[in-house]
Amino acid sequence: MMVRMHEIEISTDTIRLGQFLKLANLVDSGSDAKFLLAEGEITVNGEVEIRRGRQLRAGDVVEFEGIAARVIAG
Repeated sequence: MMVRMHEIEISTDTIRLGQFLKLANLVDSGSDAKFLLAEGEITVNGEVEIRRGRQLRAGDVVEFEGIAARVIAG
């Protein structure tokens, strides 16, 4: 399956996973992010992540339903 990669620029050194999911338009709300993380639907750098507060840095790749978003420094 072909994964679509988006690059999402952040203006700080780190961003919380829950915030990034909304910024990248992978979820509509924080409650959606919480549910999808609890269900093991989201991966960070290829590994299932369940912590909404996980700190992401430039180069990290978040994937959900065949869409990937890479964090890039602003």
